[in-house]
Amino acid sequence: MQAALHEAQQAFNEGEVPVGAVIVIENQIIASNHNRTEQLRDPLAHAEILAIRDACRILQYERLSDASFYVTVEPCIMCAGALVLARIQQLIYGTNNPKAGAVCSLYQVVQDSRLNHQIEVLSGVREHECRQLMSSFFRQLRSGEVPKWS
Repeated sequence: MQAALHEAQQAFNEGEVPVGAVIVIENQIIASNHNRTEQLRDPLAHAEILAIRDACRILQYERLSDASFYVTVEPCIMCAGALVLARIQQLIYGTNNPKAGAVCSLYQVVQDSRLNHQIEVLSGVREHECRQLMSSFFRQLRSGEVPKWS
């Protein structure tokens, strides 16, 4: 989770919503990334999607069935769906996302038995740090301290 927090801090520093994601297979980081929606002008450029794309490109395979996925904030419905499609084995996340979370807050996509794959979930890992980073970002955004992409 430390590496995911580092990615989230990079996003924060770049004026992006501070979410960081890391994919681990056999105790080795395969891919990591952070939100880049503003930079890339792409609503799909969430940390989770970018990390999955990177890992699949590196492994040259579209399934990550042996992977543990670390992310600082509970994934949204798009990202939760991508985790299921990538066949992630385990999801570890820091803090809940009460406005858009699709693991437990609003939806339970990754453990829905109607889907062809379910993901083991562990939440609350370094929760305080993950929540603090998000709170600080949005507090600064509201006060005009966070740079806007033009």
